[in-house]
Amino acid sequence: MVPVTASLEVSGLAFAYPDGHQALFGVDFSIARGERVALLGPNGAGKTTLVLHLNGILGGGTGTVTVAGLPVSRQHMAAIRQKVGIVFQDPDDQLFMPTVREDVAFGPAAAGIKGAALEERVHTALERVGMREFADRPPHHLSFGQRRRVAVATVLAMEPEILVLDEPSSNLDPASRRELADILRSLDVTVLMVTHDLPYALELCPRSLVLSDGVIAADGPTGALLSDEELMRAHRLELPFGFDPKSVTTGA
Repeated sequence: MVPVTASLEVSGLAFAYPDGHQALFGVDFSIARGERVALLGPNGAGKTTLVLHLNGILGGGTGTVTVAGLPVSRQHMAAIRQKVGIVFQDPDDQLFMPTVREDVAFGPAAAGIKGAALEERVHTALERVGMREFADRPPHHLSFGQRRRVAVATVLAMEPEILVLDEPSSNLDPASRRELADILRSLDVTVLMVTHDLPYALELCPRSLVLSDGVIAADGPTGALLSDEELMRAHRLELPFGFDPKSVTTGA
């Protein structure tokens, strides 16, 4: 059998900021192609620092990050940034063009894609997030939930292997939250979802990693981790009042 290359491998990743603050102390995990994994942890655990290493925004620490078999290094940076798409918490950090179409076209166009191929990328990405009929709208005329879907489309237009989502359910009303969940379930990409929304993690991600004090404190089935009261308490993770993780079937 041909060995399957992991979408993402992180080995011994340690990082300190210039002021001396050590954010990561040796992080190890691997995510297989097509997996949907939640990254959980309290504020200050190092989640953002870890995410910014995945496509080379941060670097200079020790250890290795490998994306689809390629080490994250200056030599491979262009390929890595095409393979890892990060959707930030605030869609307005990603939407800056006059129309939705131009926002979604921006990344592929910058990568040299033109003409009919570019149109196809835009059309497909907007179709996947249910926003095709809004292509000619100014992004600032859309609701927050619609803007988040367009932000996802801007990343999908690059045809990434890994989609990294930072707090994807934050500030969404219940209908928008459900619509985004349906979209994420339908995508044929590897997903790493950074979230404080533990029910959303349970709904979408069969597996979770708990990052705490700069190390992976737990790695396992989401339902099992959220049902472990001692683990949850130790790492300042709290379920909504009355929510029972055992009562929910997670989406594989």
